[in-house]
Amino acid sequence: MINIDDYKESFEKNLEHLKKELAVIRTGRASPSLVENILIEAYNTKMPLKQLSIITVTEAKSLVIQPWDKTIIKEIEKQLAQTNLEATVRNEGNLLRVIMPPLTEENRKNLVKILNQKLENTRIAIRGLRDEIRGKILTAEKNKEISEDEKFRLLEKLDTATKSYINKVEELGEKKKEEILTI
Repeated sequence: MINIDDYKESFEKNLEHLKKELAVIRTGRASPSLVENILIEAYNTKMPLKQLSIITVTEAKSLVIQPWDKTIIKEIEKQLAQTNLEATVRNEGNLLRVIMPPLTEENRKNLVKILNQKLENTRIAIRGLRDEIRGKILTAEKNKEISEDEKFRLLEKLDTATKSYINKVEELGEKKKEEILTI
């Protein structure tokens, strides 16, 4: 028997993925999420920066990165310089200060385009999941596993769930767009 609630986790995974994607889109403010997943070569392996240091926001436009092991500070500095943050990285001996430049109007427009692409990718993933579940429902009815009434009830519940998740995507997108456009 098909239960739409069994697919809730799959829908939620799409939303969680979107939230992670949105976290790395720069806004007018500095945020640890902009750098925490940058991979750093340390101890003969690549590790995310958040596992190697403390990342704090000191002012609206700057971050302080304090590595636990000061010997890897040069490697962190090198990797930060290679990112597309367009930030100034200052080595202050035992910590790095990352100063984010103000966003220009052109940068903001480009970020909104990137945001819209990520939102559309998530909507496509949600609709793809909906289509997969819809196919299972139609197959189950065709194989006489469920009645026609049950099919319509499940399809209606599926459409309601899909609309709900698409609305959540839109809400996340509007919130992020507002953050990007706020000067």
